Amino acid sequence: MSLMVSISGIRGIVGSSLTPDVVVKYASAYAEYCNRGTIVIGRDGRITGGSIAHIVSSTLLQMGCNVVALGVCPTPTVQLAVEEKRAAGGISITASHNPIQWNGLKFLAPTGLFLDEEENRNFWTIADLPQRTYSSWEKQGTHKADQGFIDSHIRNVLGLPYLDADEIRRRRLRVVVDCVNAAGGMVVPKLLRELGCEVIEMNCDVSGVFAHTPEPLPENLSDLCLRVKQERADLGIAVDPDVDRLVLINEKGEPFGEEYTIASVLKFVLKKESHGHDSFKSHVAAHKVVVNLSTTRAADDIAREFGAEMIRTPVGEINVAKKIKEVGAVVGGEGSGGVILPASHIGRDALVGIGLTLQHLAEFGGTLSELKQTLPQYVITKGRVEVDRLNPDEILKRLQDKFSTTGTINTLDGLKIDFPDAWVHLRKSNTEPIIRIIAEALAKEQADELVAKFSKEITA
Repeated sequence: MSLMVSISGIRGIVGSSLTPDVVVKYASAYAEYCNRGTIVIGRDGRITGGSIAHIVSSTLLQMGCNVVALGVCPTPTVQLAVEEKRAAGGISITASHNPIQWNGLKFLAPTGLFLDEEENRNFWTIADLPQRTYSSWEKQGTHKADQGFIDSHIRNVLGLPYLDADEIRRRRLRVVVDCVNAAGGMVVPKLLRELGCEVIEMNCDVSGVFAHTPEPLPENLSDLCLRVKQERADLGIAVDPDVDRLVLINEKGEPFGEEYTIASVLKFVLKKESHGHDSFKSHVAAHKVVVNLSTTRAADDIAREFGAEMIRTPVGEINVAKKIKEVGAVVGGEGSGGVILPASHIGRDALVGIGLTLQHLAEFGGTLSELKQTLPQYVITKGRVEVDRLNPDEILKRLQDKFSTTGTINTLDGLKIDFPDAWVHLRKSNTEPIIRIIAEALAKEQADELVAKFSKEITA
């Protein structure tokens, strides 16, 4: 597979599409894009991350950049460090939830947000220039290691509005943690112990050897589900390699549902906000929530319950984050388990999600499965259809015309059709000849039927 270059950075198979030449090309271009300022770097713990970090760091130094190296840490830790250190940018060396043979680079703006579409275009233009001008010997950058910044991230979470660490500690929660032997193993158990939890570690050795497929989906978390039951734990926690997605397992060993990570956080934050929490209001404007178009309708129901304004964006963290910043939203995120709380920083952060979830559970007093029953209940089904030589844009336009009178049409990101009691979202892939289908309804059968129906419509 060729190198993937997108709004999410670059990503490829190490030794094949992601080679030292490619890393040098993009790292040197990024140095130039950042006017050779200070760059923060961190990596997600993959086996190949160390060697790639050396290449990135050396390239930046040769370009005259000062480098602050955080070592193995979550992507949101890099984001937070860029913001706090007022750096010119940051690079997270990660392939997110991709398998072990993959790695990549995510590029950050001085705000700590990922580069947006326009910023990426400018960056790619530099990357495609035929040659780079490196710095002379006396203008080389300096290298500084700051592997203790993880502790700053933990302090940031412990200091969040609404968090009462002592209240969480009194609950004495028993938690099983699966960090897939990546960056989460450095920080998630430590945060949980700070919050008085009894922690049972699974795959937390940070060896970079993934114990299972790293994307935190139910089909990849069967061992965690079983362990939660065996240990009679209060909950299980899973994160992806770079710790920006949080997935929960209830006390019965059942998936809480990645969509319900954000739903439960929205309810918790909006309930607090509706009670007029002054310290929180000093950080962000009240009563605005931002999620992407594919996030559960439960988010709309919860926003409506607390009189909040719901704003939806195209899929992608940068789209949600930019809108959160633009409108001064109180909270937001994505249904893939990505929680964004501006009071911490504007980026998906599993550590922030953990803190808010444990506080919610402590105040609720019951079990995680009981807490879920207090949330609106929907079911999401996902599918994909290969379109081969067909034109995806023409397909989506045909379906838009066909269903324009039977549902509410949204073309902000592909085609989303809202029906009274369900919705379906169709998006073309940027990397494969497929159209992705996401459908949500009140019952699984209905969601399954929508996916089946639109699969046929696409190929009709």
